[in-house]
Amino acid sequence: MENTTAKRLEQLRENRGWTKSYVAKDKLGFKGVSTYANWEYGTRSPDHDSILKLADIYDTTTDYILGRSNNPTPPDEDYDPMEDLKQFFIDNDLQDAGFNFYDINEWKKMSREQIQEVKNHWLWVKEKARRMEEEDEE
Repeated sequence: MENTTAKRLEQLRENRGWTKSYVAKDKLGFKGVSTYANWEYGTRSPDHDSILKLADIYDTTTDYILGRSNNPTPPDEDYDPMEDLKQFFIDNDLQDAGFNFYDINEWKKMSREQIQEVKNHWLWVKEKARRMEEEDEE
């Protein structure tokens, strides 16, 4: 097992405030802690089924555990970026913002984080426009 896997298992466990014993016994159902501890020490490798269980326990991906990805967050398959943006525009009265909102192919490629950046930007645009209106009224 690569040190990356061992380090990630340790990091994932410590981020939750769990002990090796808790993960081994309570989460994985092992009688002792040595098997799991050896995975974190890098002296042994978890098998395929154990990696799948660990990904579920830590709510991450197997690719992250194995060091094939640096993104610990599993994809949200139910997330619809178009619906998220549409609702955001409705909630913030931005439906007529004057840009090509319906370039669907580009929007659908966006991650949750990118959609949040778009939302933050439009809130900034909305606030800036409000301030400019206030200045014009003075």
